[in-house]
Amino acid sequence: MILKPASETPLTAYALAALYEEAGVPPGVVNVLTTSKPGPVTAAMLADPRVRKLSFTGSTGVGRVLLAEAAKHVVSCSMELGGNAPFLVFDDADLDAAVDGAMVAKMRNAGEACTAANRIYVQSGVYDVFCKNLARRMSALKIGAGPDAATECGPMITRKAVDKIDRLVNDAVARGARVLCGGKAGSGTGYYYPPTVLCDVPAEAEIAHEEIFGPVAPMSRFETEAEIIARANDTEYGLAAYIYTRDLQRGMRVASRIEAGMIALNRGLMSDPAAPFGGVKQSGLGREGGQHHGIAEFMEAKYLAISA
Repeated sequence: MILKPASETPLTAYALAALYEEAGVPPGVVNVLTTSKPGPVTAAMLADPRVRKLSFTGSTGVGRVLLAEAAKHVVSCSMELGGNAPFLVFDDADLDAAVDGAMVAKMRNAGEACTAANRIYVQSGVYDVFCKNLARRMSALKIGAGPDAATECGPMITRKAVDKIDRLVNDAVARGARVLCGGKAGSGTGYYYPPTVLCDVPAEAEIAHEEIFGPVAPMSRFETEAEIIARANDTEYGLAAYIYTRDLQRGMRVASRIEAGMIALNRGLMSDPAAPFGGVKQSGLGREGGQHHGIAEFMEAKYLAISA
């Protein structure tokens, strides 16, 4: 196996390699290959006939490029790609639990997660109070460097990431969204963006269609169940979704119609090593983890027809 980490995060892969060695994995079984020029390196690996499988976690854009390259050599692919997760709060939801869940779903890893809540839709009856409560929680988060134990929102991965978040927020505000907290990139050192809550985000705003990958919670109101199902599915992505309602029958009904590979009902965290992880549509192909789903991605069925 060759592990090629993202150019921005090579040290984590080296740490994993050391753990593999400590656990007794024989030398040469797991190989870490870092590079600042991933395109040529990946193309060379995929052209090698010894490569039988490509597993990629990253953006949908890069995933498309890799699928095209793998197709030249008919290499099996597993893709865990981008997301645009809707977070649905119905009038009958437990609002305290919903706000707690939104904080987990939105702010885990400062929003830099493919499963992060990307669009928060709240039914009109509880919209104003939910916006107020979430803004209060978000504005109270302590921003700081990652290693600081008191830090609740760390830096983004690159300056490019900060610039993208800033662009999406500015576009939403220009289209009529209101800033309840945050909303402007810092001018000091470090790649920081403050926890931000936007309310009344219009459907045509770019932030409703692009993966934010940062600590910004864009909120919009909805009226009916049918309306919000259509809006939740109005995206090319289909990785994760969140639903809050006290009516379990409604929750299951809505979950069955949401186009996503993973759905959390009345909880802000869905990931579990025992559960298959992955999405539909432009969010990827195949599954990682789970009881057998992840292993099956790396297996091939062989059929023997025998006459004694």
